[in-house]
Amino acid sequence: MAEIDDRLRAAAADLDSPLLYVNRELALLEFQKRVLEEARDPRVPLLERAKFLSIVDSNLDEFYMIRVAGLKQQVAAGVQESGPDGMSPADQLDAVRKTAVAIAADARRVWLEEVRPALAAERIFVLDHDALEIESRMKLRAYFEESVFPVLTPLAVDLSRPFPHISNLSLNLAVQVRDASGQEHFARVKVPQTLPQLVHVPRSDGTSSWTFVPLEQVVAANLDALFPGMEIVEVHPFRVTRNADLVIQEIEADDLLETIEEGVRQRQFGFVTRLMVEATMPPRILDELLINLEADRADVMRVEGPLALAHLAALLSADRPDLKEPTLLAQAPRALEGKNTDIFAAVRAGDILLHHPFDSFVPVIDFLRNAAIDPDVLAIKMTLYRAGRNAPVVKALLDAREEGKQVAVLVELKARFDEERNIEWARALESEGVHVVYGLLGLKTHSKIALVVRREGDRIRRYTHLSTGNYNAVTAQAYTDLGLLTCDEAIGADATDLFNYLTGYSAKTDYRRLSVAPINLRERIAGLIEREIEHQRAGRPGHLILKMNALTDRRIIRQLYRASQAGVKVDLIVRGICGLRPGIEGVSDTIRVVSIVGRFLEHSRIFWFRNGGDEEVFLGSADLMPRNLNGRVEVLFPIGDPRLVNVLREEIVAAYLADNVKARAMNADGGYTRLVAEDGAPRIDAQSWLLKTRASTRRN
Repeated sequence: MAEIDDRLRAAAADLDSPLLYVNRELALLEFQKRVLEEARDPRVPLLERAKFLSIVDSNLDEFYMIRVAGLKQQVAAGVQESGPDGMSPADQLDAVRKTAVAIAADARRVWLEEVRPALAAERIFVLDHDALEIESRMKLRAYFEESVFPVLTPLAVDLSRPFPHISNLSLNLAVQVRDASGQEHFARVKVPQTLPQLVHVPRSDGTSSWTFVPLEQVVAANLDALFPGMEIVEVHPFRVTRNADLVIQEIEADDLLETIEEGVRQRQFGFVTRLMVEATMPPRILDELLINLEADRADVMRVEGPLALAHLAALLSADRPDLKEPTLLAQAPRALEGKNTDIFAAVRAGDILLHHPFDSFVPVIDFLRNAAIDPDVLAIKMTLYRAGRNAPVVKALLDAREEGKQVAVLVELKARFDEERNIEWARALESEGVHVVYGLLGLKTHSKIALVVRREGDRIRRYTHLSTGNYNAVTAQAYTDLGLLTCDEAIGADATDLFNYLTGYSAKTDYRRLSVAPINLRERIAGLIEREIEHQRAGRPGHLILKMNALTDRRIIRQLYRASQAGVKVDLIVRGICGLRPGIEGVSDTIRVVSIVGRFLEHSRIFWFRNGGDEEVFLGSADLMPRNLNGRVEVLFPIGDPRLVNVLREEIVAAYLADNVKARAMNADGGYTRLVAEDGAPRIDAQSWLLKTRASTRRN
């Protein structure tokens, strides 16, 4: 460690030195380690610990589908160019494979040695089929014959029947059978994804215990029904992960919607990025799979334990509220309390800040629902990035069109893994006469904004909702996000200009209050950081607090290093990837980086600047990454009401910076140390504190 510190200090003279930057892929895997810590923490409710294990596994799936796939493509193409950290694609691929394998192994150890035994002590059993009593096996046999057998399709592999396609993220059984003549044959059985992956075994003894068995074991134990007259020699589960990143050639695409539809279908046929097998799979079976899947041996991940920990999320179906987080009962801010509240009058009385999930998402839905039926509302315009299933927001837009309003919606078809759902919403909206656009050529529209145009007497007033998060009523209960309801004239005018930019042709660069990527957001952030440097040099203490999901932009990191060298205090609250190294002498002495991983996914973006005592705070949809600043339409919006600025600084940001329960401090080597309250000091869990605060007081 001392040797590393010496090399980092030596890099102080060159702020472009690769030693000063953390590799983004390894930083993302460090985040998975922090999520895994929650599964290890005995203070976390037991079923929630199982949920965190499922999250780690799902995150690793996505990591292999996107990040590993990208690295493999770069290596195959002979790319040697390195990023800010100096690692070539080949070096990165080797490093992330080793780290990801270690995380997957650790997750399964936590399951087998900690969480599963603790669940058993609470009479929630996840058992192997072989460990069941005869009566339970008979019940599962009946379930198999009635519900599973009709769905299964055994696929033999021989001279007349080639090796079948193995779809992305599918769980499969490699089956070796022997016929009456003694000849062995190979077959593949896909475990149906349409059925519960953890099968609940009913108990007949009247106890309140819960017993689950993995579906793949139920299938494996009953293969005689699929291969009658055959001897089942051996069965080995395997799971395939494929490249799932869509590459859209928009310039050549005549119809973007159809192009993305085809791309989504092709995801199932991408090249293999991981072949996960049990540690006991014999080499001859593994070799058979590698040859037919056209996979590299380096893609193999051998694990002890379940191949798909993501299925553990099903355990939350157990009726054990004592083993879960308390039910979230979010309420509306005081300004919007009451069934008959006129939401437009409330907004005219003052800007309203919403902090989800501590504040209910219902006011956002009500804002659009009221606009849909209000006879004075003339038009509604909004962006949709991830709306989710059965989206009440989309229903409100359809109602508005039915009421004769002008409705324009930008539906981002390129929202990763939400493309199919967004295509459905786009078609539903278009069929009702809504003006639907799919965004700008070469850019994802990631901004979250809704504009309502209303006639009030002899004037037109614009009401705007801006947010750091999506218009998704489900994720609003699990993600922390901030939103603003305002009728500020300048913001409304900027929102109009933004929608004209999105739906028409506009070269506008001089927005009044909003900062918009890729137009002027980068310059705005850089200017605000530079202003803090100037304040510090003039003898006015500089201080900035930036909260985001990821920080990887080299130009921004370099500027933050310069700010630290000037003496500016820098507090960074970065949930996931952080490419900056804090605490390096002569480079980042004044920079502190914390990551908070808790019950809710931290998703809000807050940018606070001391500004010589005249503090300014901005919220927005963008992280400080090249893709957000250069390749997406993002919006950063100011909070003008001093009352709300105070809430953000003294209540919300202060809670995150004081957290010593769920916070981890980043070290100069890129690792993290969990913070612990000093002797006698109060334990502060920011999310729990905010929940209690919102329950006891109404801040708006």
